[in-house]
Amino acid sequence: MTVSREQIVQDLKAMLPHEQIITDEDVLKKNSIDRFRKYEDIHGVYTQPIPAAVVKVKSALEVSRILTYMNKNKINGVPKTGGSATEGGLETAVENSLVLDGSEMNKIINIDTYNMMATVQCGVSLEHLENILREQGYTTGHSPQSKPLAQMGGLVATRSIGQLSTLYGGIEDMVVGLEAVFPNGQITKIKNYPRRAAGPDIRHVIIGNEGALCYITEVTVKIFKYMPENNLFYGYLLDDMKTGFEILRQVMVEGYKPSVARLYDPEDGQYHFSHFSNGRCVLIFMAEGPKDIADVTGKAIERIVSKYEECDPVDAQLIKDWFDNLNWDPSKVAEERIEIMETRNLGFTTEVSGTWDIIHDIYEKCLARIRNEIPDITLLGGHSSHSYLNGTNMYFVYYYNLVDIKPEEEITKYHYPINKIIVEETIKAGGSMVHHHGIGKHRTAWVKDEYGSSYYILETLKKAFDPNGIMNKGTIFPIE
Repeated sequence: MTVSREQIVQDLKAMLPHEQIITDEDVLKKNSIDRFRKYEDIHGVYTQPIPAAVVKVKSALEVSRILTYMNKNKINGVPKTGGSATEGGLETAVENSLVLDGSEMNKIINIDTYNMMATVQCGVSLEHLENILREQGYTTGHSPQSKPLAQMGGLVATRSIGQLSTLYGGIEDMVVGLEAVFPNGQITKIKNYPRRAAGPDIRHVIIGNEGALCYITEVTVKIFKYMPENNLFYGYLLDDMKTGFEILRQVMVEGYKPSVARLYDPEDGQYHFSHFSNGRCVLIFMAEGPKDIADVTGKAIERIVSKYEECDPVDAQLIKDWFDNLNWDPSKVAEERIEIMETRNLGFTTEVSGTWDIIHDIYEKCLARIRNEIPDITLLGGHSSHSYLNGTNMYFVYYYNLVDIKPEEEITKYHYPINKIIVEETIKAGGSMVHHHGIGKHRTAWVKDEYGSSYYILETLKKAFDPNGIMNKGTIFPIE
């Protein structure tokens, strides 16, 4: 029997203090979407089903009680913390969903500088944690552009990555232990340890689950020594992306780990570095860590780049200034909304990954198809920002003018078709359709193509842990 919206709210108020149950219509509308539907939000148009309530959960026990109730009554829930998602993972895809907001679970439980770990609740702001650690001479090593908004539970749930990943890794490399609540109310805690070989690494059932399997309530991550005085910055201009990819490959294959290794194509480079790029590709590195390691890494970068006569160095201070202002500025969100309204020009990104032998072809084929198939493009480019021994990512950036459409048509005329082209071409080439923003609800159409025969493993996890399908319906797993 389906539980009515009114009954759901009444039942919640019997379980939690009334102030934790939010039913204000404007709040509900804002919580029906994430940044994937930015243009609709700016116009106050909300096409997704409005949730029955936003529930401000404050402990793992409260999450357990709410999930147990939802599981019994087959009510969909969308886990949420900082709200910086961009792929529709926070959309409420079905009627009378509950948004479980953990942003008030914001206690830093322990900073252990002897064992180099920090344990925090899911709603702790990454920027807040990072600022406290830096005051003590430490860092998480995690620095996504969303750092001012993102919170720890969401970062782990979406398998986030930061700008310094080439040295420190993605969030999956940083997580030591976890606490999570499953749909049946079971609270599970994975202990903190440096490594173990006691069966499969069950952390990875939780990391990257995007709220489709469980609710993350607590996270322990590694911390590192913070030594910004040793940072070294390098920038170069060159004429060809293929050469840039090859330089990145050589740096990685030779075993060096700069914290930043980025390659911008001419159009994306012009967007970020118009004061010096001169319409050329831009190659950027930063070396950091203990001085001896930073120096050796920096010298290796200079040696490798010097083999390519076309690479012209730029002043290192230009690169440092750019990096110091790379993160989102929450105070400018209102300015961005006004600018979009006035110009009717909107931009998004889609990021993928591939091995070294296919990444350049993915880049060229995606750009060619978008230019041929999508109207009103005003900027189309991309950059590689996260490199590995066996390949790198490609972060496509695109802006377009909105012509003769209603707000709710932006996605179907522009955003979704561009996303579709990039995903299709990447999978066809043998790459991964998503590098770090998560599948959300807008790449689920290709999840079986992405996984191939291994989809059996992913599908079995869903059936085992969420047999009633109450966790973030439509995220990762398509609504059949």
